[in-house]
This record gives sequence, C-alpha cells and structure tokens, in this order.
Amino acid sequence: MTVSIESTRQVLPAVAPTARSGRPDGASLLTVEGLAVAYGDTTVVRDVGFSLERGQSLALIGESGSGKSTVAKSILRLLPSGESATSGRVSLEGRELFGLPERQFRPLRGRLLGYIPQDPSSALNPVRTIGSQAHEAAALAGESDARVRRRNILSVFEQVGLPDPERVYASYPHQLSGGMLQRVLIGLTVLPRPALIVADEPTSALDVTIQKLILDLLSELRRDLGIGLLLITHDLAVAAERADSIVVLKNGVVEESGSSRQVFSAPTSEYARQLHADVPALNPDRYRVQRTAPSADAAPVTVRAVEVRDVSKRFRSGDGEVAALDGVSFTLEKGTTHALVGESGSGKTTAVRLLLGLEQPDAGQIEVAGSRVHGQTAAELRSLRRHLQLVYQNPFTSLDPTWRVSKIVREPLDRFRVDERSERARLVQQTLDEVGLPASVLSRRPSQLSGGQRQRVAIARALVVRPDVLVLDEPTSALDVSVQAGILELLSRLQREHGLSYLLVSHDLALVRQLADTVSVLKRGKVVESGTVDQIFARPEHPYTRALLEAIPRTSG
Repeated sequence: MTVSIESTRQVLPAVAPTARSGRPDGASLLTVEGLAVAYGDTTVVRDVGFSLERGQSLALIGESGSGKSTVAKSILRLLPSGESATSGRVSLEGRELFGLPERQFRPLRGRLLGYIPQDPSSALNPVRTIGSQAHEAAALAGESDARVRRRNILSVFEQVGLPDPERVYASYPHQLSGGMLQRVLIGLTVLPRPALIVADEPTSALDVTIQKLILDLLSELRRDLGIGLLLITHDLAVAAERADSIVVLKNGVVEESGSSRQVFSAPTSEYARQLHADVPALNPDRYRVQRTAPSADAAPVTVRAVEVRDVSKRFRSGDGEVAALDGVSFTLEKGTTHALVGESGSGKTTAVRLLLGLEQPDAGQIEVAGSRVHGQTAAELRSLRRHLQLVYQNPFTSLDPTWRVSKIVREPLDRFRVDERSERARLVQQTLDEVGLPASVLSRRPSQLSGGQRQRVAIARALVVRPDVLVLDEPTSALDVSVQAGILELLSRLQREHGLSYLLVSHDLALVRQLADTVSVLKRGKVVESGTVDQIFARPEHPYTRALLEAIPRTSG
C-alpha cells in the first residue's frame, strides 16, 4: 500500500513546550564540546562541537564514513559497549550525559531524547502489530491506563497524517508502505513529547512527495512543540532547505559550520564547495551541458531504441484486479535518455518488467530496436536481451556475494558465448577500465567494495556485452551525493562514447533533470504528462506533475 500525495493531513495543534525542571537559565538544549570517539586504536571522530537551541534544527552532513552517525549514536549512548571509547562533553538541557550511570540515562532515552532511525522496517518488530509496539512508547509518557494510551496512540497517528489510524494500529509492519512506517516511527517518537529528536537519514529511501510530507511534519513538530531536531543526512538539498544551521563533517573532523544560508551561499572549505556542486537539486544542468550538440547542418535522424505502444497490465488483488499499467506509451530514441517518474505504485517497475520480457502485457506492444519483445521464442528473446541490460537499484543485493568481481562481470559473456574464452578476460579488464575500476578489484567480492565501487561493477556487468539499451532502475538512490556524482559522470561519459540509450527509472526528479532528455510522468498506471525535460520542468501542465516538482528540496541560499 502506498500513500498518495493527495492524502489529507491535519496540522498539528499548537502545544506549549513542556516545562522541564533542572534546566539552567540560558542553557542550550544540546551542547557538544570536544567530542572524540575511538574504536580500539582508531579515532573516528575528533574534537567535534556544536550547540542546538529548543525549536531549532541542525544538520550534520557529510559522506559515508564522515562520522555523522557516530556522533548521533554518541549523543544517544548507543555505541557498542566495550568496543568504543568516547571523550568530551555532551549536555542536554544543562545535564551532562556522559557522566550519568546507565540506570539514570536509560529513562531519558525516549522521554527526553527521541530517535528516528533510517530504516523503519528494521526498527519495528515484524511479528507484532503496530499497536502493541506503540503502547511501549505511550507508556514512556507516564500513562498507566491502557485505554487512555490507546486513545493517545490513535490521536498521534492522526496528527502525523496516517489515514485510518485504527487500521494502522491493527496492522503488522509488512502491511504498510515505507512512508507510512516512517510516520509511525515519528508518531511514536513524539508521543512522549521529547525535548530533542535525533533523525538519522529519515527520508533517504522515500519518494520525493512522501519525503516532503515527512519533512514538513518534522518542521511542524519543531514549531508547535518546541522540539529540537538534530538531522543526520547526506542529502545536501534537504539540509539546505530544512536546517537552521549546518555542521559539515569529513573523516570525523568538522570542516566548517554555520547557518544554512552561510554554508550554502558561501562555503569556506573546498570539501563543502564540492558537496554543494554534487547536489542534483542545486545544480540541475551539471551533466546536461556535457551532451554533444548536433551540428546545425545535420539533418535530424530519429532511431527508436525502445517503443512502448498502448500497453496495459492488470494483476489480481484479493477478489478484484489492479491496473498496474493502463494504455501506457512512450519512446526512447537512440543515444538519448528517457525517464519514467512517479511515486511508488505508479507502474514504473511493471513497465520495466514488461520491457525485459519478465511479464506479458494484457494489451499493447513493446519493441526494442524494431523487434517485438513478446511473442518471441526463447532463443529470440535471449538474443534480444543481450542488447537490453539492467542496472539494479541496490548492487549489494543484486551481485552474488560469493563470487569475485572477475566472475560477476564475465558471466554475461559466458552466458551469451561472446568471443573465445581467452578473449573474455580482456573484455572484462577493458570494461573495468571504462567504468573507472582498477584491476585490483577483480579478485575481490562485493562485501569488500564500497557502495560506489559496487555500482560501477554492476554497470560493468551490464556494459560488457555491449548492449544498445541500459535500463537504470534508481541507479544512485542508495549512494551518497558525492558517490552519486561520480556515477552520473560515468553514465554521461559512457553514453557519449558508446551511443548508449538509457531508460531511467527514478523518483528523484532533480537527478532526472540532470540526466534525462525526455520524461513520462506516471500516476496509478497512466501517463499523465510527457515531453522534453525542459518542457516538463519549466511548464508542467498536470497538477500531479506540479506537485512532484514542488516537492524537490530548494534553498534560497
């Protein structure tokens, strides 16, 4: 089940901040001074300091490994016991946290100090209902009557914009969408009315519209309840739009800090300037200007790499049917990039499965380089698939963890019996060179590679058989902004050098604007608008398209 952007949401009622005893006058809500964290002999965070006032927001930004989550877990005292050592000073409402015995600190977690983890599905028990788990959070507010706790739970579910709170209360986690689960966690976090919320990448895997709803909700909570927000994120556009102040971390050290406007309009460190340049929402034309413009004297030549005509597909759901696609048409021209955009449940994945021949359409026709995808023999479909390769969203799960990179990249050559066996090793090395990977990775397994390296291996595996079309399924959604920029540079270069055609599936409209030439906007299985990137982004006609574009994070800095 998904949450549509048309979902209605109540505005949280204004609630006066709860008076808390023991807070010295003039003290910041959160103060961090000289924080250092070491794992064994390795220091991963050094001399980090910042302060946060009640009702304000501060973003910790940086790449993976910069120390963001380590700082957050230090404040929450969730670092692995016996494996880490911390020093420095962390105080909340004037109360020193590091000096408190665990039995005194534990009651603060949840009541005074709230935490929203990155992955809601792993934060909730899959074999217990949402309601049974919610009662644990409701008990932190001091209410002993189960009936009152239930009313409070349903009330907060309604306040965070969950449709049908009674159904959510009775559901198991797998019965709710990612956006709904994230709102459940936010509701359970704010139920005890904490003074501070630490949100660790709270929207990293969500559709842009659901991301906006959740960030709007957190902003309302800060304003209406006076809650302080410590936001951990690698999304610089989100930090620029939503945070009052920013701390930039690199290798566990503060590179620079200041107001959001100051850091983004005039960054003083080279690292912050590079992070700014890598944000798609802040640099929409970065890769588009690299494309080779056609000669003014050249006659336009249109060759259709993929053509989808009036395709429909229905799936049975319970006693009825759901229209996953309804009369969908689009064209991908050779050497260009066409994007399919829309929320979860819009039909993007179904379109890809039909294109790859993994599902049969109920109606319509799909052609790749003039050949029909469906109605082919197994041998014909196999030959077609050599020219149509897929780059998955998450390379960590799509690459066999037991294989070495050499075997992963060579496997398509073996399956399609490309060239002699002795020639295949040369093709593997050549392709690794093209995607910017050294020969040393050939002997490694996926777990021994970084996220960016794994995605480059996935691209090499798709590219090694020299396909005409690459289907890119959310190719950078799991990557930090700097790693993402490297992958986008790579895809742009490969397209220029090999004349590749890309079908890009993404919920990140800022990325689509950078990489795509044409766009089809899907909503509930139908194309509601299509055209060039310039047309769609500058002059959107459909209200749904306008809503998607308005959800892109922006900064006035």
